Amino acid sequence: MLDPGHNGGNAAAPEEINRHVPAGRGRTKPCNTTGTATNDGYPEHAFTFDVAKRVRRLLRQQGIEVVMTRQSDDGVGPCVDRRADIGNRTRADAVVSIHADGAEGTARGFHIAYSSPPLNAAQGKPSVRLARTLRDALRDAGFPLSTYLGSDGLAPRDDLAGLNLSKRPVVLVECGNMRNPQEAATMKQAAGRQKYADAIADGVLRYLGAR
Repeated sequence: MLDPGHNGGNAAAPEEINRHVPAGRGRTKPCNTTGTATNDGYPEHAFTFDVAKRVRRLLRQQGIEVVMTRQSDDGVGPCVDRRADIGNRTRADAVVSIHADGAEGTARGFHIAYSSPPLNAAQGKPSVRLARTLRDALRDAGFPLSTYLGSDGLAPRDDLAGLNLSKRPVVLVECGNMRNPQEAATMKQAAGRQKYADAIADGVLRYLGAR
C-alpha cells in the first residue's frame, strides 16, 4: 500500500482535518494536516501524490498489486486512522507512507520512520527490515541521509498515528526537506520525482524479494 501524505483539499476543510481521531498508544491527533511546501509554494501534497503514482506504475510493471490511500490530489483526508485501516483491511505486505519535510533551510536529507517501541509483531522486525531496505535503496540512488533527524537514515517514532495503528509492516519515508533550496529544486522537477520513485520502488521490490 502506498500512502501519499496529506491532500490538496485539506486547507479548505479545517473543521474536518482538525477533528481528532485515534492515534494509537492512547492518544489522539488531528485527522490530517495541510503539509508543508517549498519556499516558493510547491506543496507537499502534490509532491507525494506524484511520487506515489510513479511508484505505483513501477511496481505494477513488476506484477505487484498496489493500493493507494487516495486516488486524487483535490480531496480531503482521509484521516490518519483511516489510512492505517486501509492497509490493515487489505492485508498489505508492505505499507509505505510518502512525505517530505519542512525543516530549517540548512537541513537536508531523507529519513525513514518506523514505530518504536512496536505495538505488534508487524511493527517489530518486519517494519525495521522494511525501513532499512528502503534506506539502503534511497542511499544507493544517491540521496543523502538526514542531517537533522534520526540516525543513519532511520528514525524510530512513537507519535505517528499511521505507524502506531498499523498491523502490517509499515514505514514513513521523509524524502527530504522542502525548505532546502537544493532538495526543493529536485522535488519540483519531474526527473527528480522520478528518481525518488525509482528508489522507493526498488526498496519495496527488494523487501518483497522481487529483486
